[in-house]
Amino acid sequence: MKWSGYKNLEEINEHDDAALDSLKRRLALAGVLILCFVSLIFARLWFLQIHKGEEYKNRADNNRVRMSDIVAPRGSILDRAGRELVTNRPSFNVVLVREDSNDVDNLLKKLSLVLDVDISLLWEKIREAGNRPRHIPIRLLEDVNWETLAYVENHNQEFPGIRIETIPARVYHYGDLAAHAIGYLGEISRKELESRDASIYQGGDLIGKMGLERLREKDLRGEKGTSYTEVNAMGFEQQLLKDVEPLPGNDIQLTLDAELQKVAEDLMASEEKAGAVVAMEVKTGRMLVLASNPVLPLKHFVGGISHANWNALLENKKHPLINKVVQAMYPPGSTYKMITAMAGLATGVVDRDTVLYCPGHYSFGNRRYHCWKRGGHGAVNLKRALSESCDVYFYQVGLRVGVDRLAEYANKFGLGHKSGIELEHEKKGIAPTKEWKKQKKGRKWQEGETLSTAIGQGFNLVTPLQICLMTATVANGGKQYLPQVIEKVTDPDGKVLAQFEPVVVDELKGEKKHLAEIRDGLVEVVQGKRGTARSVRIEGLTIGGKTGTAQVVRLSQYRHLKEEDIPYKYRDHAWFTCYAPAEDPEIAVTVLVEHGLHGGSVAGPVARAVLEKYFSERLLLAEEEAGKTNGE
Repeated sequence: MKWSGYKNLEEINEHDDAALDSLKRRLALAGVLILCFVSLIFARLWFLQIHKGEEYKNRADNNRVRMSDIVAPRGSILDRAGRELVTNRPSFNVVLVREDSNDVDNLLKKLSLVLDVDISLLWEKIREAGNRPRHIPIRLLEDVNWETLAYVENHNQEFPGIRIETIPARVYHYGDLAAHAIGYLGEISRKELESRDASIYQGGDLIGKMGLERLREKDLRGEKGTSYTEVNAMGFEQQLLKDVEPLPGNDIQLTLDAELQKVAEDLMASEEKAGAVVAMEVKTGRMLVLASNPVLPLKHFVGGISHANWNALLENKKHPLINKVVQAMYPPGSTYKMITAMAGLATGVVDRDTVLYCPGHYSFGNRRYHCWKRGGHGAVNLKRALSESCDVYFYQVGLRVGVDRLAEYANKFGLGHKSGIELEHEKKGIAPTKEWKKQKKGRKWQEGETLSTAIGQGFNLVTPLQICLMTATVANGGKQYLPQVIEKVTDPDGKVLAQFEPVVVDELKGEKKHLAEIRDGLVEVVQGKRGTARSVRIEGLTIGGKTGTAQVVRLSQYRHLKEEDIPYKYRDHAWFTCYAPAEDPEIAVTVLVEHGLHGGSVAGPVARAVLEKYFSERLLLAEEEAGKTNGE
């Protein structure tokens, strides 16, 4: 019995050991599983918090914190005296953040009533945004009034996703003054975005579209800032966390004189004249006036121009969208006679004393070429030919010189090629040659065409800027300066980044005597008893100048009509170009009036007004001195 019990006890102990081993194995397995599970948890936590921590932190911040660009104020544009032409003011725009709105269709229906805008225009703005990220605002309406602004702000809970954006907008202190030179802003297009630096520009940004606003975009735009704002789950702003202030753009000071520009533009506009007025310093190349009429209505472009206003500009028969200073080309008419005179003197075919006879016409081949004075001028030398603008004299000089030599001297005075001025889409004009006609027209040059060329007709085409450059080159003794419109560029701290320097691009050497002889004739145009611009005279100021009438089209049916009865589009263009004071020239002024008929009586008074303004202080002083002398 005793042995038997011992055996059973042994069996029990063996059984317990086995159970214990099994339990240990189970516990070990459980420990391994728990360790693996904990390891997985820690690995996942490491992956989420360490490896992907920055990414998820950014996502969380993006849900809680919204980053938005702060548009930089564009640089100001000043005139030569520091007068503010263009600065900035706050503009309030209605924008949509699509990620904060679940029902855009219903939202736009309500919003269109508040903004008083057709809903289709709002949808067009959204479609234009294309695949732009949903958190980037879409500008629906720009420059809203205070009533609209207050309503949207006070009822913002009714318009989820709608925000009011405050950005700088342009202020034009002189209205549309120098509009074609200054230009305007507009929302960046998709095509422009593709070619621009994505780190600087994004959809909805305003960018220079024309003029110096476009050409000097890099200087004017500044650098954007960033605003960090906390938002709730609905996307409504809770508090401002931080602002990184933008850097304003650089200021640009122009060479233009606002007062001279205004005189020119006001006089052109008062009589509804279409054309251009150009004035420049003859010894530096500084442009003082760059006026194109009709002017661009710059206020229409603030906040985006409407389709109606844009179509009105396109349909205007006087073409306000064209900068006629550099983009419109006209026959130079009798202003070209300076070139013919120079070519004749330089080649020796005539001198100042050469006399040619004008009976009122010149016969060449089987055709008769008329002088503007039907009865003729009689015996004419260079001085009288210029002062009275005798066509027959210059027919003969041009024929002796030849068209290719005429073109050679035209080029030396700035005709037939671009000047290099910092204005858009400058045309180079045409200074025709025999080879030019062969290439462009496929026909041989006819010598009779040289006669027309010699008096500024035929294939000749110029811009008003080129005629002003030609006049300045004659006035200063043969130097052709690069015409410039920028006096200096300064950063927001006032540091000068760029400064005007005169640049001589060409010089007519060895011709000072001949240029002086031409100037003698030009002075007679204004100061002489029979000059064609006697009405331009200013007491106390000696002016040299040249009138011109540029034939638009030769129509015999209108030959015997009174000028006022000729249809506007068929009337001749009127030129007047001049410089003063003749003794030591400072300024050249050129005026072109489209379909104005007569240079002396139509274009001349505009140039006279510009000169009177430019020399106003000296003329007043001279008048006072004369009064004292008379009183004594």
